[in-house]
Amino acid sequence: AAMTARLATDEANASAARDAVAAARAALSALDADAARHREAQIEAQAEIKGWRARAGEATRRLATMAERCRAIAAERARVAARPAELAEKIAAAEAEQATLAQRLADALAAEATATTRARDADAALEAVREALSAARERRAAAAAHAESAEARRIEMGRISGERFQCPPPLLPGTAGFAAEEVGSPQAEGEAHERLLQDRERIGPVNLVAATELAELETEQLTSATEAEELQLAVNRLRGSIGHLNREGRARLLEAFTAVDGHFQRLFSTLFGGGAAHLALTESDDPLEAGLEIMAQPPGKKLATLTLLSGGEQALTAIALIFALFLTNPAPICVLDEVDAPLDDANVERFCDLLDAMTRETQTRYLIVTHNAVTMARMHRLFGVTMVERGISRLVSVDLGGATQLLAAE
Repeated sequence: AAMTARLATDEANASAARDAVAAARAALSALDADAARHREAQIEAQAEIKGWRARAGEATRRLATMAERCRAIAAERARVAARPAELAEKIAAAEAEQATLAQRLADALAAEATATTRARDADAALEAVREALSAARERRAAAAAHAESAEARRIEMGRISGERFQCPPPLLPGTAGFAAEEVGSPQAEGEAHERLLQDRERIGPVNLVAATELAELETEQLTSATEAEELQLAVNRLRGSIGHLNREGRARLLEAFTAVDGHFQRLFSTLFGGGAAHLALTESDDPLEAGLEIMAQPPGKKLATLTLLSGGEQALTAIALIFALFLTNPAPICVLDEVDAPLDDANVERFCDLLDAMTRETQTRYLIVTHNAVTMARMHRLFGVTMVERGISRLVSVDLGGATQLLAAE
């Protein structure tokens, strides 16, 4: 009985121990699972910590860059603050010079008008002298022809007098029985006889509308003379206007050419970091008929025409010329389509720096069509088209300037 009781007690203890071992094993399995989950969570946390550290480094770098840009902007603002006074002085000097030039121009125009009037009077006097000389030559030729005709008629009259009256013309009055005093000079009598013959031949049939036709012809002649005079005056005025327009065109073209050339040389040196370039008129001394040649010398190269440069150098030179034109004659809007496509990253940065300077110097809005990430990052606002679904496009706009201000405020 004691052994049975002891056996029962040991069996109960063994069952309790087995239960405890099972519970311990279950707890151990749960702890292993928790440990595995904690190890995975630890790995994920370490990866996330590494990512946040990288983001913190990038944010620190961007903050440093933004701070540098803010300092540069502040320095530029301080430098530009003194420009209005300088520009005001230059404007006042330019206005004074403009007034002086306007007075000189008025004096020159008055002198030109006086000289033109004198030249016109001299031309009219010369034309009158030429007409008088021409008329005198015609009268001389007519008199010579008349003298030859009179001599021929005298000879003919002598022949006729001998044939008809068997006497020479001087003895004809005595032979015919009339006084010699009644007979005029042979020339006068011949002219009178010829005139009477011509009058008889001209009389012919009577023209009842001769007076009307004469009046019409005189009116047409007067109208033609008036129109000819008006046409001559119009031609003279037109020639004077053409000459004035050509002179003014040459002056304005040379002025614009000089201004564009100056801006082009400065912008070329800025874009290339050195070098030299200029514009040249070719093929003619007259600016209105001359051609234009672009001469460029990038740093380390010889002076050459635009066609002999590489694609990137041609693009930078063309950009400098376009901006020089906008500095000379600003426009509200400038659209540049893929002008940075042939450029490398360094030249793209120079192009963007020049574009920033142009936006500060002029009031022009620049619209840049580009696929370059560096250029897009330097813009104030981005516009793009994205396809949210197949066949459905949507316009996307990003205000980079506002984003920069928000980041600076944080």
